[in-house]
Amino acid sequence: MKKPWAGRFGKKTDELVESFTESLSFDRRLYEEDINGSIAHVNMLKKQKIISGKEANLIIKGLQEIKNEIENGQFEFKKEFEDIHMAIEARLKEKIGDIAGKLHTARSRNDQVALDIRLYVKKKIIEIYRLLEELQKVFINKSEKYQTSIVPGYTHLQRAQPVFLGHYLLSYVEMWERDKLRLVDCYKRMDFSPLGSCALAGTTFPIDREYVAENLGFSGVTTNSMDAVADRDFAIELLSHLSIIMMHLSRLCEDMILWNTYEFSYVILPDDFCTGSSIMPQKKNPDVLELVRGKTGRVYGSLFALLTIMKALPMTYNRDMQEDKEHIFDGIDTVISSLEVLIPLFKKTEFNVSRLLEESKKGFILATEIADYLSKKGVPFRKAHEITGKIVAYCEKNNKELYELSVDEFKKFYSGFDKDVFDAISIENAVGMKNVIGGTGKESLKKQIGMWKKRLKIV
Repeated sequence: MKKPWAGRFGKKTDELVESFTESLSFDRRLYEEDINGSIAHVNMLKKQKIISGKEANLIIKGLQEIKNEIENGQFEFKKEFEDIHMAIEARLKEKIGDIAGKLHTARSRNDQVALDIRLYVKKKIIEIYRLLEELQKVFINKSEKYQTSIVPGYTHLQRAQPVFLGHYLLSYVEMWERDKLRLVDCYKRMDFSPLGSCALAGTTFPIDREYVAENLGFSGVTTNSMDAVADRDFAIELLSHLSIIMMHLSRLCEDMILWNTYEFSYVILPDDFCTGSSIMPQKKNPDVLELVRGKTGRVYGSLFALLTIMKALPMTYNRDMQEDKEHIFDGIDTVISSLEVLIPLFKKTEFNVSRLLEESKKGFILATEIADYLSKKGVPFRKAHEITGKIVAYCEKNNKELYELSVDEFKKFYSGFDKDVFDAISIENAVGMKNVIGGTGKESLKKQIGMWKKRLKIV
């Protein structure tokens, strides 16, 4: 195939160079965005009388036929085409002749690829947003189901205070809501068409950039042609947000991996989302959860790779930027596949509520309730904390839980203890009465569930 820059060179491009520089093997997934962008560009050229209506119609018809060829597996991708832009243009020339060359009027591959990536990423942000919302709905429904089940809450991986399982599940719903808001903000900042910036300086043709932007669903156009072709901030920002999403998923998976162990036995994972061992017949391994945890590092890697690619590039476009796409694509693909597998997994996941309740009574998990009890009787909290600490040490030495102590034993540490201390260390009261806004209490949790169901329109 004759290269579009062949007029400048006296020798054919070496095959090693073609293999080394091609991006068609991975940027072919941008075919739809590339064709849609080209059709919008051609319609604008026709509107501005830069090309004739007859030429525009012929080009558009050819582009639509090429799209069908690609989608039906009839398009031949050759490395000498170099990238998806030239592959489509070369095929267009085969179909309609030299008129195909008019497609590239008032356009460069620099602004063309910037457009394609923005269109693609915008589409994928919407997909990820919807998947996050679907996962939220799964957890809201689980939260309602388990709103009165009690689970040990942890800090430092040590038992801290009991909470309702529904409250724990909603904590991830909150995280994913922030993830969604970040995606919305990212979308807003990338929602500007770079097409018309050309190589870096714009064009002398009387193009209508706003017309193209509107037809492609952008809210506006970029306002500096140099920045428009040099910018990959939007992709770096997206990979940053995707990294945070994966971090949230990884933390959830880590909890479930621990809870799935024999030592915890808090969660019952579905058989069809676990795997076994080739040698140990008893094994039921949470491989999906482990892989999501592992793939988090992969998305982090994509973020740092793109930051590193961009860190020292002179203005404006440089071929280094071709390396952006594989990291963008892989980060997006990893998040989508992780969400797609976790949604049905957690729909089928159940919790061992009797085990959770049993374990919620151990490990002096109600010690804070005793300190609060003393504080409500006028003891300064720091003093109440010290007294309670001594009680815990006494229990450890005597192999007792707090609820197994008598009133007389409590009085050894503070004379103001009375029988009502047992109301304070009732696990149902300890969990159910924390009804401050955002707390784990029954009424608070009920309001939280209602708020989320209303917000996400769950019937």
